[in-house]
This record gives sequence, C-alpha cells and structure tokens, in this order.
Amino acid sequence: MNAGEPTSPISPVAVYPPPALPEDTHTSGTAAEFYGFVAWATTAILWFIYVFWALLPDSIIRSMGITWYPNREWALLIPSYAVFLALFTYFTYFALAIYATPSYSDIRSITDEHAHNRPMGNTNLLAPDSWTRVPQVHDLPIGIVNRVLYSKRRRPSHM
Repeated sequence: MNAGEPTSPISPVAVYPPPALPEDTHTSGTAAEFYGFVAWATTAILWFIYVFWALLPDSIIRSMGITWYPNREWALLIPSYAVFLALFTYFTYFALAIYATPSYSDIRSITDEHAHNRPMGNTNLLAPDSWTRVPQVHDLPIGIVNRVLYSKRRRPSHM
C-alpha cells in the first residue's frame, strides 16, 4: 500500500472528499454478488413453491401434473419445529452462560490469571505516584477497594 493511499496503515485517515473513479473503469460483478443473487433467487422460488403447496387445493396441484407431494400437515410442522429449535437454542446458550458464571464466593469473580497487579513494596496504593503524570493502569486488590468504599472514616460531601 502506498503511504498516501486512503486508510493505509501509515495514513489511516481517509481523504475527504473521496477521489473520483476514472471514467474508463468498468467494474464487473464479483463472484460474491453473483452467488448472492443466485441464493436470493433460489430462496424466492422455493418460498413461492412452499406457499403454493400449502395453500392451493389438491385439484389445482394435480392439474399441473404433480401427482405426489408431502402431506399438508408438514406445512405447519416444519415452521413449528424451526421456531421451537430457535427458542431451544437461545435457552441452551443462556443456560450454558449461567452455568459457566462463577458464584459470588468464588475467587474467579474477583480476579483471574490476567490480572495486572501493582508490585507490592513500600509504595502507598492509595496515593498517586506523581502529580505530574498519569499513573500506570493496575488492577486494584479487593482489600484496597473495600477500604476505600466501606471504611468508617468520614468521606468528603461531594462523593
């Protein structure tokens, strides 16, 4: 990629207004557009066949030369099964998420192996390192959080 090209890694900001396309370029459809159109057309044809099969009387279907087709009860059973399957899938994912959630008394609900704790030394965790710079981002130990939030000392009125 060229450094001056819009949205390149070197210059991630696109130019405005966008450069005009040359007049002599002819863009043909891509394979994805073609397959998308074929999928849309096939789905539409199958939908119309399904609706005609479900709603037309037997005499009209037989007059078209179709002598065998599935029983009409499948016109209701298949969508009903699909709706039930979708609801069952949502319920299953919800149940798996609840099952994988640790309890409140579990240490995994407070910290994990990816915690970035500040090295313990003679530094005060409640005081900033310096007033001239922003301190590094660290996970706070739960004891410090509880001491700040729930201590008996008097808090300022603006908190």
